Amino acid sequence: MIKFGKVIGVTVALSGALIAYAAAATVTNSDGSAQTIVVTEGASKQELVIAPGDTVSFCPSGCFVTMPNGDREALSGGEAVTISGGQAKIK
Repeated sequence: MIKFGKVIGVTVALSGALIAYAAAATVTNSDGSAQTIVVTEGASKQELVIAPGDTVSFCPSGCFVTMPNGDREALSGGEAVTISGGQAKIK
């Protein structure tokens, strides 16, 4: 038998995970060719290749991002980044 407290605990944990994902930054590539950004979260560094027209969610809890033109920005996790003409604009 599942105890009521465990059900609430699991529900709260899942809700927190969904809220964190909802607050993730997004990047949309409006260019006609793939663009690459480098995302650094803590000690982890990864390249994200964004295909033309694609939108990708990343950085749910803050990160540094190196944009296609070499600019580096600190994100908190709720921003919308658009790449157009090889340049990134953050909203």
